[in-house]
Formats: sequence, structure tokens, C-alpha cells
Amino acid sequence: MNRMMAIVERELRKFFRSPALMLMSMMLPLVQLVILGNAFGGKITNARVGVVDYDHGEQAVKVREAFAAVAANINTFRTIPYSNEEEAKSDVRTGKIDAAVIIPKDYSRRVLAGESPQIGLVVDNSDQFVSGSLESEMQSLVDALNAPLMEPKVVKQITLEIVELYPYVAYMKFLLAGSIVLAMYVSVMIGGGMLYIDDKARGVHEGYLVTPITKWELVMGLNVAGAIKAVLSGVSLTVIGSLLAGLGVIFHPEIVVPLALLIVATSIAFNGMMFLLMVRVEDPLVPRAMFGVLNTLLFFPSGAIYPIEAFPKWLRAIAIVDPFTYAVHGLKEVLIKDGGLVAIKYDLFFLLLFGFGSLLIATPLFRRTL
Repeated sequence: MNRMMAIVERELRKFFRSPALMLMSMMLPLVQLVILGNAFGGKITNARVGVVDYDHGEQAVKVREAFAAVAANINTFRTIPYSNEEEAKSDVRTGKIDAAVIIPKDYSRRVLAGESPQIGLVVDNSDQFVSGSLESEMQSLVDALNAPLMEPKVVKQITLEIVELYPYVAYMKFLLAGSIVLAMYVSVMIGGGMLYIDDKARGVHEGYLVTPITKWELVMGLNVAGAIKAVLSGVSLTVIGSLLAGLGVIFHPEIVVPLALLIVATSIAFNGMMFLLMVRVEDPLVPRAMFGVLNTLLFFPSGAIYPIEAFPKWLRAIAIVDPFTYAVHGLKEVLIKDGGLVAIKYDLFFLLLFGFGSLLIATPLFRRTL
């Protein structure tokens, strides 16, 4: 144990002597959390919608009043008057406006006659986010216009009452779990994989060969040091990211135990995976080339940015064996849903099994000879 702890001490001393390395390992996840957290997941506002009113009747005025109410309150879109349909469609195609509403000239007459009048909506569906928001808002307005002025005594329509279990979850809070996991991965990749290969290239490992350190002690020493680095990165990002996202749950005592177990299990899984990938690598350029590929292959299928349920089958298969998936799911359960140990027990089991299984495979592959 003394020999193993000497390796751990040496690795940690080297890590703490490079504060710039520690900061850079956390900079990418922090920048991603702040930028993506504010760039995605927000509600569409100030979209430009052209209105072509061929009717100018009483019912068309009600439609324009509904548009004005939207612009004054939730501000999803603001309207721009157009004189003809072709000009409005042309501006939608060229991007001058985001959509166009066409009110036909017989609209008011058909409303009063009960003849199922129609309102046209022309959208630029090359942008699904904006077009989807505008379509949803317009459908809500149409439903409101269809509602009777006086409710009947006997309700004939089925209604849906939605009960939300949690308060509004901003996208930054949703993204926090992925940013924490990414910070731990970057710490393991830079402070573990790259430094491990650099030490081999500089001949540091040759010095271990003339000592009585066993293969097991050397492997465990390197991995314990890497796990400590990952835990420190995970704790730092959890605290900083929670403060940025406005999550005060980390200060609740009952959260500390499941959160700590999850961070430790994630660090073990990542270090085991990284050691297995690097155990036979000699070229210092290889881990640098692998960094981007692994980041894409592991991070994006994990559900950190977009739900797994929307993935095709082949991408779901990657997510099932991806340790990122279980780390992200566990952190969301603890930080957002307050699920406790019961909610993350399978995540902990997979991460620990994955980590120790990777080490068991990698240890026989480790060569204690030049």
C-alpha cells in the first residue's frame, strides 16, 4: 500500500502543480453549460408574422386583436401587415418574416354562417423550432376563437388536466448533469490518459521498472490518482454549475450521500475505461486524436442534450453501453428530481461494474517491461 500511495502522491503533486491544467479541464464544460444552457431550451419570442387580411370584417378584427394580445403579453410573435398573399409568401421564403397568416375575404361571413371558415398559416419549416412554436401558438388562438361565448350547462367535451410533478426546469438545469459528467471525462482524458502516455514517452515508467513496485500496485496507484482528479472536477462543477443554474438542492444534507456515491462511481468507470483504452498505446498523439471522437461517441448519445427516446435504434444501442448515459441519468435524478438512492441504484451498479470490469481486463494487458 505504501508503494501504491507513493504513485498516487506523485501523480497528484504533478496535477496540482499545474493549476492551468486543472482550470482548462473544467473550462469546456462550464462554457458549454453557460452558452448552450441559454442558447437552447428557451421560448421563442419576437418572431415576425405577416398578416394578409382580405376580409376586414368583424370576425377578422377579432383575429387581429388576438394577435395583438399575444404581442403584448407572452410576446411569441409580432405582426406585420401585408397587402397581398404573394408578397408575404416571398418574404417568408427569403427570411424577412418567419410566417404569414392569410385571412380570406369571406372569413367573417362564413364564421357567422357556421360554415367552418379557414385561416391560412404559411411557415418556414426549415427551422422546426420556430415553425413548431408558431403552429402551436396559432392552434391555441384558433381553439380560443372556437370556444363558445357561454359554456353549456352539460359539458360535452373531454378535457385534459395536466399535473406537473416539478417546477419549470430551465434548459440550463437540464444540461447541468451532462456538463458535470463532461468535466469528469475531460479530467480523466487530460489528467489521466494524456499524462499517462506522456510519462511513458518521457521514460518515467522506466523508472518504475527498477523498483519493487508490482504490476497491481502500479495499476491501482495510477487509477486511484486519476479517480481523485475526476472526483475533484466533478465536485467543483457540481457546486459551480448548480450556483449558475440556480439549483440550491446541493446544499440539502440528504443529497450529499447519493451525489457523492454517483461522482465516485462515475470517476471509477471513466478511469477504468480510459486505462483500458490507453494501456497498450505508445504514441503521445493517439490520445489527442481520440479525444474528439470519444467525446462525440460518448457524450451526445447519453441523453445529456436530447432525450434518448428520440434516437434511432442503432443510437439507442450505443446509449445502453455508454457509461455517460448512466452518469447523466443518475445526476438528473439526484439534482433535478430529488430521487435519492432508490432512483440511482441501477446507475451505480452499472458504473461500478463497468469501471472494475474495465480494470480487470486492462490489468493483464499492462506490460511491466519495456
